[in-house]
Amino acid sequence: MVKYESENTFILTNAGALLMISTKGRYAIRVMIDLAQNDNGSYIPLKDIAARQNISKKYLEIIVKDMVAGGLLTGVSGKGGGYRLCRRPEEYNIGEVIELMEGTLSPVACLTGQTNECPYKGSCHTLPMWEEYDKMVHDFFYGKHLSDLI
Repeated sequence: MVKYESENTFILTNAGALLMISTKGRYAIRVMIDLAQNDNGSYIPLKDIAARQNISKKYLEIIVKDMVAGGLLTGVSGKGGGYRLCRRPEEYNIGEVIELMEGTLSPVACLTGQTNECPYKGSCHTLPMWEEYDKMVHDFFYGKHLSDLI
């Protein structure tokens, strides 16, 4: 079932599992789109991005810090400072942005790739369904590139 919370938020629910793309994830994508659209070869001040996107500069500071640490952006402080993309827009896929900001997209713990080995994995009748769903979500977000959105 898909349940819409607002025009910019969607929640996918299945058997109690919940995948919600938060404002942090959505705003990170908007920052990347803004940087790509306004790329002039120099760093773009965060206040300019915040003004264009109508997002609090304070909130964006938290978001871009994670994006720099995750290797999506480079940042320089001081006069002439700001942010810019590390790569060309076509070299970013949206899945990497969402997973950096939100964590795993996997719907169940046994598919996260971590050591959450389920004792029922060998006999689980629902695992093929979760694997199919996981692949659809992964392929959707990893199949979209930043350049597709600008």
